[in-house]
Amino acid sequence: MSFNPGNMNKMMKQVQKMQRDMARVQEELGLMEIEATAGGGMVRAVFNGHGEIVDLDIAPEAVDPQDVEMLQDMVLAALKEGQRKAQTVAQEKMSAVTGGLNLPGGL
Repeated sequence: MSFNPGNMNKMMKQVQKMQRDMARVQEELGLMEIEATAGGGMVRAVFNGHGEIVDLDIAPEAVDPQDVEMLQDMVLAALKEGQRKAQTVAQEKMSAVTGGLNLPGGL
């Protein structure tokens, strides 16, 4: 088996394209808004595609001083669902770029 500079050059160009595409997807993920709700919409959490929370809305009627635990449960449910959705979207977008390669996080 001999070294073929043409194959190496082609592979490097493919890697560079993948890096550009991954950077583009990372930027797109940062601009996305992924919404999750709980309690019939009484709690709404918004995440970007990186899984970072960017907004949280709680309807005034959800605030019952006699039942703080219910509000905590609704907030937690909305946050968990939003993170799950954001992670799924990010995985799908990155998989489209990497062709399903199992790359470590951050790449």
